[in-house]
Amino acid sequence: MATTGIHISQDQVEANKGKESIPEPCVVVIFGASGDLTKRKLLPALYHLEQSNLLPKDFAVVGVARRDLSATFAPDMKDGILKGGGVDEKEEKLGKFMERVQYFATEFDNDEGFDRLKAFLADLDTKFGTKGNRLFYLAVAPEFFADITQRLGKHGMTGHEGGGWVRVIIEKPFGTDLESAKKLNDEVNSVLHEDQIFRIDHYLGKETVQNILVFRFGNGIFEPIWNRNYIDSVQITAAESIGIEGRGPFYEAAGALRDVLQNHVMEVLSFVAMEPPDSFGAEAVRFEKLKVWKAIEPIPVEDTARGQYGPGTIDGKQVVGYREEDRVSKESQTETFAAMKLKIENWRWAGVPFYIRAAKRLEKRVTEVVITFRQPPLHLFKNSAGQGAEHMEPNVLTLRIQPDDGISLKFGAKLPGPTTNVAQVEMDFSYADAFGKSSANGYERLLLDAMLGDGTLFAERQGVETTWALMTPILEAWKAQKKDFPNYDAGSWGPQEAHDLLARDGRAWKV
Repeated sequence: MATTGIHISQDQVEANKGKESIPEPCVVVIFGASGDLTKRKLLPALYHLEQSNLLPKDFAVVGVARRDLSATFAPDMKDGILKGGGVDEKEEKLGKFMERVQYFATEFDNDEGFDRLKAFLADLDTKFGTKGNRLFYLAVAPEFFADITQRLGKHGMTGHEGGGWVRVIIEKPFGTDLESAKKLNDEVNSVLHEDQIFRIDHYLGKETVQNILVFRFGNGIFEPIWNRNYIDSVQITAAESIGIEGRGPFYEAAGALRDVLQNHVMEVLSFVAMEPPDSFGAEAVRFEKLKVWKAIEPIPVEDTARGQYGPGTIDGKQVVGYREEDRVSKESQTETFAAMKLKIENWRWAGVPFYIRAAKRLEKRVTEVVITFRQPPLHLFKNSAGQGAEHMEPNVLTLRIQPDDGISLKFGAKLPGPTTNVAQVEMDFSYADAFGKSSANGYERLLLDAMLGDGTLFAERQGVETTWALMTPILEAWKAQKKDFPNYDAGSWGPQEAHDLLARDGRAWKV
């Protein structure tokens, strides 16, 4: 297989730096700051923005949690920045950044604590010149989303006092089905305007996901063939080799469909399938994404597959089955594998199946989109010696989101020699080779956009409820059908019924 690399000059990279806007002065307030997300992702991401001169000069971070961590919080966050952010401890900016990292302890249901927090933030406005602007980040368990938001409203922290802005980032999962998503939306919208709410999906912070739009709409050779006339099928895979990593109670209540398919995978699907927006503003992009989701036909349960991993081997090591994981029921019916076939009934995609899947404990970690093109109608090489048309593989475009970020295109080429033998070759673009390795974790763009008030890469109410409307009937049907679990070995590529789902259409998973 031949490989062609794609190289970008450093001059091109430098020319595109420094074009982003700088947010207004503000305080980023992280609820649930004692959790792993703050140390491993959020603080390193904020510091990366500081390194790139994308944070305002007047800025502060406040971690809020229930335990008193005032003595250890800043050193612990600094440790996270050093270990997870690829940062040199001697950097001059790091010391100045850490001077603006504060901590505040309160229970999330304590009204007196919220009054004290309001006064604490007002003092920071005076100290750091942050002008009353607030970005609240709810890095907490889902049961606290509505309660914290309601208390922020009750204690006068969701308005625009003194001309300052207030925005709230809410982590997933945003609801567990359509009914709960609507209820949570109603509770949050009762104190916040929709343009103040930033429902975050960290997949949309990945450069390779954002690049889907650039790849489609920034290159004249692809968009004309991005339709049912040229594309045979689309596959989206979000596979992990890891298990649930001690999160038994969470995963028992979630499962693969709620945890990944309804949010991450559906967001990626919308980028692949959407029409060109009028602009890359939030309203235009969200409108086109919503049109895609609304065009998806109701999903018959027979067009779905689910599974649960049993014991197996990953990277040469024996691992336990899901039911043997810590704090998991021995009779659990929670799926660790979910797959389905979707039909988008619009002019662009009618007749093109979209196959999506998400799972734990598969053979390897890979998230990618595979576009398979239709074969040409004339088999010009059917009488040639060697590999002829009846054996020729279709052209395949693969958008690799992780871990080997990049894009590859497979096509047929003539092998050197006196006969016409055809071989599959590959052109490959690697982000690391072209741009160098980055220590960014994907939250940088999302945090920056939220501070700027740009909701393009965030979910809005209609979109959340539309995807839940598609998935909730499947969850209900699965709940009514008890399965004989486990039905796939850890380290395999999932249950047989997932392979049968494509085999019925004469296709197979590409990885």
